[in-house]
Amino acid sequence: MNEMDSIARYLQEHHLLLVTAESCTAGLIAARLVDYPQAGEILDCAFVTYSPIAKQKCLGVSEETIRSHGLTSEEVSIEMAKGALAKSRASVAIANTGVTEFMPGGPPAGTQCFAWMFGRDTESARIYSETRRFIGGRNEIRSASADYALLQLMRLHTQWQQKKII
Repeated sequence: MNEMDSIARYLQEHHLLLVTAESCTAGLIAARLVDYPQAGEILDCAFVTYSPIAKQKCLGVSEETIRSHGLTSEEVSIEMAKGALAKSRASVAIANTGVTEFMPGGPPAGTQCFAWMFGRDTESARIYSETRRFIGGRNEIRSASADYALLQLMRLHTQWQQKKII
């Protein structure tokens, strides 16, 4: 069994329905799961919002957040995750925004910002975010980012479940 099969099985066993909000990965996070035979049971939908306007219109990311923190920021990824969860029937969201190449005045090449949101109700909902830098070419960074986002989902969900019990 490969890692993606393990992740898909984890989502299914825990009755989690995923929505993704992807910028830099351009749908790769969701695509990693569609080879799984019951993909429709674990993946609700995927938003690919590459431009600032798409992030605002499709996911409700505020213009102020983009202006204040930049497109490659945990703050933007958090708003992307919240917006994706609000616009879907999913119970968990993964969001990603980042850069793969050098951009003058921007963050270092390979910088990726992630957010994972668990739960729909405000009482028990939890958001985790992280910025990480990957090394490699454009597609290597995108691929590593997609894999990382899904692998972290299992770890963070387990952590969230344990905190809910305590």
